Amino acid sequence: MNRRLLHVAAGILFTTVAMAQDTDGIIEKIITEENQNSQLKAIAHELLDVVGPRLVGTPQMKQAHDWAVSKYKSWGITAENQQWGTWRGWERGITHIDMLEPRLRTLEGRQLAWSPSTKDKGITAEVTTMPIPQDSLSFVKSLSSIKGKFVLISQPEATGRPDENWEEWATEESFEKMKKEREEAGKLWSSSFAKTGLDRRTMPQALEKAGAAGIISSYWSKGFGVNKVFSAYTKKIPTVDLSLEDYGLLYRLTESGNTPKLHIVATSKDLGEVPTFNTIARIEGTEKPDEYVILSAHFDSWDGGTGATDNGTGTLVMMEAMRVLKKIYPNPKRTILVGHWGSEEQGLNGSRAFVKDHPEIVKGIQAVFNQDNGTGRIANISGNGFLNAYDYLGSWLYAVPGEVKGDLETHFPGTPGRGGSDYASFVAAGAPAFNLSSLSWNYWNYTWHTNRDTYDKIVFDDLQKNVMLTAILAYMASEDPDTTSRQQIVLPMNRRSGEQMTWPEATDANRRGGLDND
Repeated sequence: MNRRLLHVAAGILFTTVAMAQDTDGIIEKIITEENQNSQLKAIAHELLDVVGPRLVGTPQMKQAHDWAVSKYKSWGITAENQQWGTWRGWERGITHIDMLEPRLRTLEGRQLAWSPSTKDKGITAEVTTMPIPQDSLSFVKSLSSIKGKFVLISQPEATGRPDENWEEWATEESFEKMKKEREEAGKLWSSSFAKTGLDRRTMPQALEKAGAAGIISSYWSKGFGVNKVFSAYTKKIPTVDLSLEDYGLLYRLTESGNTPKLHIVATSKDLGEVPTFNTIARIEGTEKPDEYVILSAHFDSWDGGTGATDNGTGTLVMMEAMRVLKKIYPNPKRTILVGHWGSEEQGLNGSRAFVKDHPEIVKGIQAVFNQDNGTGRIANISGNGFLNAYDYLGSWLYAVPGEVKGDLETHFPGTPGRGGSDYASFVAAGAPAFNLSSLSWNYWNYTWHTNRDTYDKIVFDDLQKNVMLTAILAYMASEDPDTTSRQQIVLPMNRRSGEQMTWPEATDANRRGGLDND
């Protein structure tokens, strides 16, 4: 009897050791492939330099989807574009902004997304500041002064230097003085703006109705030479964003009575309602094809730059991870699926639509790994409120070598994902979804939604580590003999309302989009 038990124990030990050795072999091959044959730079060039930015509703967005399908098929991976809705079609043209008076200067700026066109010949007009009213009635009466002029609608900044630059070089007294003056100017501007009864969306529309020739804004990001670039709210006149430096120049000239005159060419095409897509690729599972490990990254971007770190880098990581997995691990136990979501920037629309349209996939999700915050090494993973996330995520991460994992921090069970990126669409449906959160690299000031979000900001060494980590996690999740638990923590009381907090609902996507809901 004891001899028989000894044989059984030896057999179990042999099987366990063999599985561990096989796992170690696959992981080693994943790391070797990415170290020796990375395709990150090649696909980054094709996506960011050749295709460019991927604003939802533009021909470039559709070109990107088609490119991704073609790229996956070249790697032997099944891929398709799945339509989830429609959006306002628009295509950016040429933006050229010249100051003609009081001297000649070409200004740095760009047309905002979905802005109306100036037509080819452009518009020449004087510049004026937005009327500063005593109340909303006096504001309406003062609107006659802006007719036929370009109107400056943003607060002029006190300094174009980020605070860390002041901290390094200024005296303490000078820095404190600047901050005080900036704070007072901000309060005065906010108070004056509030008296109009309008907000940043309705102000351009009111000025357009009053006969303005165009709207000029400047949305500084608090970094040297960097602006956030979003969408226009006008329907007939152009809206452009100027760099802090050139916007301040126009504002000072206008205030001093040296009235500037501009010639603006900002061409674009309104393409009507166009279809919108998610790109879905898959490596079919062999043992449990109806259970899914999902790699996730939004594909769309704003178009101030080329969307390199938001979310070109997340896209590159997921594509490269799929390429490596197809080569090293072509017959996964579970189906490995990747989603490149459209219109995340307008409210997670692509991923929310996918969750609604594919309940059979959501039901079979083993894990979702999402990446969407820049070029840095993945440094943090939260359990997103899944009670037993430590058990399975912990075991998968244990298999990741230290040189790949680095100083990765985990938080279990963590707090629920309530938005911000596409993992939240799956969490809302009760599926275990996790955000692979990266180091900053000054993401929020310098590249997030800015005119400087371009290829040169990518740190490829970090991306390679992210590819290895993502591919290993996908492999471990696919091979895990157990199905992950979906049990979620009981949420605490809301301190403000005193009521029990609830999990976010899996609301439907905004399947038809336009000017007023972007």
